[in-house]
Amino acid sequence: MFVQRMEKMSQLIQNLENLSDYTSTNITGFKKILKKFDKNMEAKVTRELWELIADQKFAKSEMDEVLLQQAKQQWRKRIPQVSLEPENELLVVDNEDAPTVNNLDLDALPGGQVSRLWVALSQDGISTHVRVPVMVAKGVKAGPIVGITAALHGNELNGIPLIHRLLREINCRHLHGTLVAVTCANVPGYLRSQRGYSDGTDLNRVMPGKKNGTAAQVYAYNLMDRIISKLECLLDLHTASKGRINSLYVRADMLNPRTRKMASLQNPQIIVHNTSPDGSLRQAAMERGIAAITVEIGDPSRVQKRFVKNALLGVTNILCHFKMIPHEPDLPEYEPIVCSRSYWVFADKGGLLNVIPEIFTWVRRGEPIAYLYNLFGGLVESYYSPEDGIIIGKSVDPVCESGSRILHLGVVDSQFAAASHDGHL
Repeated sequence: MFVQRMEKMSQLIQNLENLSDYTSTNITGFKKILKKFDKNMEAKVTRELWELIADQKFAKSEMDEVLLQQAKQQWRKRIPQVSLEPENELLVVDNEDAPTVNNLDLDALPGGQVSRLWVALSQDGISTHVRVPVMVAKGVKAGPIVGITAALHGNELNGIPLIHRLLREINCRHLHGTLVAVTCANVPGYLRSQRGYSDGTDLNRVMPGKKNGTAAQVYAYNLMDRIISKLECLLDLHTASKGRINSLYVRADMLNPRTRKMASLQNPQIIVHNTSPDGSLRQAAMERGIAAITVEIGDPSRVQKRFVKNALLGVTNILCHFKMIPHEPDLPEYEPIVCSRSYWVFADKGGLLNVIPEIFTWVRRGEPIAYLYNLFGGLVESYYSPEDGIIIGKSVDPVCESGSRILHLGVVDSQFAAASHDGHL
């Protein structure tokens, strides 16, 4: 009976949050309409009209916000305490700096603290475990199981220090639920400073893998089966690929209410509606009912403190939204640009490439975006923006051959397609 009441209370709070978001959106929309009216009609009537709008019931939401916060606090206080002792025995294969296990058993880990362990996913040619490092922050009360993965592409590193900082700052005695962080999901690629697995295979194109397949497929299968399948939500942290740079942006299915909310809470510069390509970790997770988004955090093969700090704020917002930590989401200073679709512009010739626009800037249809030169300094080709859009990412490698990428263009339309992806490889 108590559990049923808590579930009903949780659903009520969720409905109130949705209503609050809707009210906030209406207020913001009215302000923008009035501002554009003043600008285009050269009539300063914003103050007068806003007084009329402010008299409406939906605009008087301060007390509603206070009551909502009080309801959240009461809900948190009444969540039952969970046992701090593990329910199962941890089956250890090896025990060096951290124990090695064949399967992530969350019930075998103690509550109220962070556990560090290795999870074996396959074996190499000398029968040594190929394993991934996992950090598990287990709270003292029941709650969601949220996962974070970093370095699924071995040279995309910004997610690693983000996880380290998050786990240092989190207080498990105040945590509701469990946070599972795979600090390096592609250890063979990480050791080789390369994007792909040991054989070069892109792990983000073979998910959910195969139990009996190639080395990369077996590794991907066991990653899904032994770790990802335990989750309820997933944040997959990436960066740009070698020779490219990115803005801070999120790829998410904006038609899915859960992933749409996660994307907005992440506070990125740009959100791209993307239903995920075949074989990606995000798609494999979504097919299992795990709400998943991809967070692109800057550039490869380096650690960028500014990007890490901003992305960490977004991750914390998501944990706040799931009521896992006792804080409120930190609202961004600006609204993200929401792109209904995006795609890459490719070069059809080879030479030395000079891409003109900076990331997170707008371009107009027909505006020059790149010039291609031969080794004698002659202009080979000029490239122009095919339509209005925003620069999500671009190539910074001047060595260009036919089929090389120039830039990633985001387009803002009024509707989201049922299936959309950017051909991202």
